[in-house]
Amino acid sequence: MGSISRPAISLIMKSRLLLMAPLIALLFSACAGYKIGPTKPHHLDNIVKLAVPTFSNETLEPRLSVLLTNSVIKQLQADGTYQIGTVDGSDAVLECTIRNINRSQFRAVRTNVLKTSELRVELSADYRVKQAGTELVLHSGRVFGASNIVLDPNFQLSEHQAMEVASTRLAQQLVTEISEGW
Repeated sequence: MGSISRPAISLIMKSRLLLMAPLIALLFSACAGYKIGPTKPHHLDNIVKLAVPTFSNETLEPRLSVLLTNSVIKQLQADGTYQIGTVDGSDAVLECTIRNINRSQFRAVRTNVLKTSELRVELSADYRVKQAGTELVLHSGRVFGASNIVLDPNFQLSEHQAMEVASTRLAQQLVTEISEGW
């Protein structure tokens, strides 16, 4: 009888498995669906450089447009999907208009309901991504950012800190929408 010894069978099985391993790995990696690099929305695929000029401000809050513009630029740099460029040397321009600030009492002092202990600041802004050199709008929307902050004796400092946090949250939402599409 022509029987094969167990060590020979084990060697044959190992060699076949080694030959099949790259094929199996290739098959399983194809169904993962992951993509290396940024995942831009389809309609913004051809944009590499994005210009971010200073935003316009329809509120009465001084220096808010610069604060929000800087927050958006920082978020874009942290995200890495787009390079920041000048208006002349970019593929698209991000324009944004700050529409509204809403300040409200979030918490009151227990003994006096008219005295605020925590302040809520909400910002809203409209944005649009335009193709550079044209008026063609590639993407647009409205974003919101909010912040709660405990008031200390220096009310102006507390309010400014709340504006910074709200503008950072608005910038995160805006960058998420233009870099990931949602």
